[in-house]
Amino acid sequence: MFKKSPIICFFIIIITNANISAQTHLSVPLGHPVYLILEQAQMRGLIGFQPEVKPYSRAKILSLIDKILDSDEYLRFGTLTERERGILEEYKNDLNPERGKLDLVRGTISTEQTVNDFYFSGEFGFGMDVNAAAGYYAGAAGYQYDSEDSEYFKGAAHPNEGDLYTSLEIMPSLYFHGDLGNNTSYGLTLYGWIGKVPRTILGMYGNLDENMNNEENEYQYRLLTARSEPLTAFPYTYKKRWDGFLFPVKDVSNSSHVAWPEALSVGYSMMPELAGELFGGHVFLRFARIDREWAGASTNGSLVLNQSAQSFLAFESLINPFPWIAISSLTGVLEYHNAIGDSNSAEIHDVSGAFQNAFSIVQLELSISNYFNIGIGSSVVWPKRFELGYAFPLAENFLYQNNIGDFDNLALFLNIKGQYPGIGKLWFSVYLDEISFEPNFSKLDRNMFSYQVGGTFNIPWLPFASITIGYTKNEPYNYTHNRIETPWNSNTLMEQNYVNFGRSLGHYIPPNSDEILVRMETIPFERSVISLQYQLIRHGADYGPRAVDGSSLWSEMPVNGRSSLEKYFLRDGAYQWMNIVKLKGEYSLAGLKIPVKVFAEIGGVYSYFTDIDGDTNSEPGDYEIIDTKQYPKQIYGIGTIGFQIFPKF
Repeated sequence: MFKKSPIICFFIIIITNANISAQTHLSVPLGHPVYLILEQAQMRGLIGFQPEVKPYSRAKILSLIDKILDSDEYLRFGTLTERERGILEEYKNDLNPERGKLDLVRGTISTEQTVNDFYFSGEFGFGMDVNAAAGYYAGAAGYQYDSEDSEYFKGAAHPNEGDLYTSLEIMPSLYFHGDLGNNTSYGLTLYGWIGKVPRTILGMYGNLDENMNNEENEYQYRLLTARSEPLTAFPYTYKKRWDGFLFPVKDVSNSSHVAWPEALSVGYSMMPELAGELFGGHVFLRFARIDREWAGASTNGSLVLNQSAQSFLAFESLINPFPWIAISSLTGVLEYHNAIGDSNSAEIHDVSGAFQNAFSIVQLELSISNYFNIGIGSSVVWPKRFELGYAFPLAENFLYQNNIGDFDNLALFLNIKGQYPGIGKLWFSVYLDEISFEPNFSKLDRNMFSYQVGGTFNIPWLPFASITIGYTKNEPYNYTHNRIETPWNSNTLMEQNYVNFGRSLGHYIPPNSDEILVRMETIPFERSVISLQYQLIRHGADYGPRAVDGSSLWSEMPVNGRSSLEKYFLRDGAYQWMNIVKLKGEYSLAGLKIPVKVFAEIGGVYSYFTDIDGDTNSEPGDYEIIDTKQYPKQIYGIGTIGFQIFPKF
């Protein structure tokens, strides 16, 4: 007898409830300007608090746009200008294109049929993304490793003054999606990738303190390579747009897999999605491999599941029985990072054997009118096994973990937002990885958490404009985890840090960092976005002899002596200070019937290091700016230009 999985059963139920005249339930990609509009509308009181479970479906966004347009006339503050109403109408048209024809602006051909009262639509399309970037280093030391130097600088090759780096990424895509009745949508996008993205080796770091291994030497001390961020991208912004591995163009063979395109390489990416709703939209279900942002108080600000994280396949549900309550759940399989060690080779079998993780998150959100919102929940990275509890939306991960033996990396989170409609909002977020309430709580390395405070305020004289000011602190070892042996992976130390495909699932700044952020955004006219941003990011060095423990996602806290390890931010080793200013914008020419969207970004970075006198983990002391060949001052500019042919949104 054929047995159906729970996921298949969900979607059979959806399809059998199908009606005529569907609107697609597929996601609108994060980064689309409409999310800025929705955030503005929520802050102005045009709509209520929405569940922090993004991306939203196209049907949901269209419904919210209608609500914004309808509710505007009843507001005392935050009403729409004529230009803003026009912008909303344009996005409404873009997100609800006419079907059953060839669309030369979107690069699609579509059809829709109704057979025996069953509605079906399909849309096939082509597109291409092209991005070119350059990084010019006006001031840099150009350090090259010498055999007489410390082993912690082995392989280092830092940018030199006057160096110019360039990168190019080309992504052709094939696109197929549509609807099955009124309640279900399907989609698949296949990308090719060809390009080259330069980066370099900064040095080495130890992921365990050599002098603090336990007596049985349960965890091996190892030196890992610290590589720079891409030299043509702003710090902590680059996101890999290929899956798994790449092939160098000069050697495409079964044995030539690489993890990073240091030479011109080719790859692929696959983004499938199946989504639908039940009970008049009060239950939403999605099974997809897409970019997500959950539990975020501001755009790209989530400490839990940030849109900067790499995409992974997951099943998610959202139950929203009343406007003031939402329960959301997600379970998916994480993808391994194929360059944990020193080599750029993919090492597929070796690395994947030690990284076999799934990820689950549950969240409860409560709202009081348009003034107050609270979200609370838990997330967990767990070595793969047949585990129903983490996948069940109503089971709390934090409590359930203790029922099954505590083999997993679990965290709690809390978001609190308050706003005055038409003026702005304030928020506080905290993510708790591991804490121990002791008298010296603030000094212990074993207290791993991150927190964020900030506010976003309406700028009334510009269309859909706001300014955001925020501070984020990420403590040492947060998002990290010791490798452990599990009963079902005998004799193998399994990675359990809070990462997917080598990048943090949480906030983009690494452990032992903080960030001051000021960002202004506006949509000056239809199909456009402009933003100006300043950041100060301070990060403990994760390479060289002055590296600070717990500053890398791959750091592991020693088992023996962990209760005595203390932290002194900025005063326990070398720290990099990065002052970043950037201006970016995008504009779609679709309104002029030209099938092109353009993007540009330009800015600069002034970076330097500070250090203290004395040994790492000494008592707090003064720190001062240093400028050595290994920890130098740097001044560099970044410029990026890109375009999309046949934009779909």
